[in-house]
Amino acid sequence: MNKNRFCVIMAGGIGSRFWPLSRTHRSKQFLDILGTGKTFIRQTFERFLPLIPVENFLVVTHANYKELVRTEIPEISEEQILLEPIGRNTAPCIAYAAYKLKMKNPGSSMVVTPSDHLVTNQHEFEKVIREGLEFAEQQHKLVTIGISPSRPDTGYGYIQIDSEQTGTLNRVKTFTEKPTLEVAEMFLVSGEFFWNSGIFIWRTEDIVKEFYQHLPEMNQLFSSVLQDYNTPHERQAIESIYPECRNISIDYGIMEKAENVFVRCADFGWSDIGTWNSLYQHAGHDREGNMISGDINLYDTRNTIIRIADGKLGVIQGLDDFIVVDTEDVLMICRREEEQNIRRFVEDVRLKKNGSFI
Repeated sequence: MNKNRFCVIMAGGIGSRFWPLSRTHRSKQFLDILGTGKTFIRQTFERFLPLIPVENFLVVTHANYKELVRTEIPEISEEQILLEPIGRNTAPCIAYAAYKLKMKNPGSSMVVTPSDHLVTNQHEFEKVIREGLEFAEQQHKLVTIGISPSRPDTGYGYIQIDSEQTGTLNRVKTFTEKPTLEVAEMFLVSGEFFWNSGIFIWRTEDIVKEFYQHLPEMNQLFSSVLQDYNTPHERQAIESIYPECRNISIDYGIMEKAENVFVRCADFGWSDIGTWNSLYQHAGHDREGNMISGDINLYDTRNTIIRIADGKLGVIQGLDDFIVVDTEDVLMICRREEEQNIRRFVEDVRLKKNGSFI
């Protein structure tokens, strides 16, 4: 196995669209939402194990989640868990890992992955990642993984491919964030657009150059503490610079601006399981189309997502196309077609109620 290849797992998000199940003290990536017996972050780690040596994993997460990461991935050392003092989106998260690797192994390559996705075809997944790594290493390009769309989904970002092709990879023409339904339908018909999986592959040296060119202030911050990486002073150094980092995604900050971005289009049973409705698509249903978790008696109820806390009995009548989530301290009921309002619910609760509900 190639000792110069690293996997960076981004695990700092709070998964607010899965509220009230996903909370700040135990967010989505640390939950077994699919009922497989394994959390999302554990599945992510195991997915990359055939490709990356155990000692070459890095998990970037919020400082509050350190013990959760250690519990879920006991195979890695404490030094492999990079702690963010505050959330600043994906660009600072990736910069932290990249500049640390620049000092540790300047000839390394990185696979960057979210911690909360679903992949059902492991064999095809490994093939695609290997091809991406080989291309990035040989061609000195930035690589992203595009997913063949199965529907005009408005919840995903899209990647438009250029006709220029090298092997199984295409040059990226444009990125589009979460289009309207009409636009998403046009994308699907054109055959040129693929879902943006959020998985990236590049040589460490190449992504650092892109930070230098497109996010110079962030480059300056992370370069200013180069001598502290991989030393006992690293934590203090990161805590000093992180509040000054711009809150920006790697897509906006670099990928949309860089000229050397290629995409490997693939279909390996991918989903980001980012919402209750996306979970519904991958879970089992009863004969009325209900997705049920817990002890529940249903009457005249169909196409509804219902999750009841352990130790409770749920009795529900007359619902159609709803989401019902009952936890120890929160009950949420909303229409499935309006689940985008969950983020607003979270903000309202944050402002008006005790922070413990978030």
